Amino acid sequence: MVVYAILVFVTLQRLAELILARRNTLHLKAHGAIEHAPGHYPFMVLLHSGWLIGLWWFAPGQALQPFWLLLFFVMQAGRIWVLATLGPRWTTRIITVPGEILVSKGPYRLIRHPNYVVVVVEIAALPLAFGLPVFAAVFSLLNALILVIRIRTENAALQKLRV
Repeated sequence: MVVYAILVFVTLQRLAELILARRNTLHLKAHGAIEHAPGHYPFMVLLHSGWLIGLWWFAPGQALQPFWLLLFFVMQAGRIWVLATLGPRWTTRIITVPGEILVSKGPYRLIRHPNYVVVVVEIAALPLAFGLPVFAAVFSLLNALILVIRIRTENAALQKLRV
């Protein structure tokens, strides 16, 4: 029963984030924002959807591993910190607003891409919490491939804001 509660939590969280991201994206674009590398976005959605669907398929019936579950929930605090820091600037796409300055408060004081750190840990920790190490490794590798594209693109876009 606990496994299902966790999966419902994560599913609802991801759906809420998609709604928030879409709202923020539309608002940002209405105010002159530019989206960078939109072609990779469907692959990211596919990766995260596959991860969540796979967890629903494989996790039920597995014994929980408390350390990994705790780490996953600690990352939720990091996620909230990122969302609160970026506010209406947070989105799941790579978007910049010309003339805006980079956010340098909250977790961005400490780490250049804190949201990606949260996602990297989540993608591994939750499957590991369900005793699924191969699942965690496969999705971590796929996520790493997407993040190479995202981080390079995002860094280039953010560099233009600094000029």
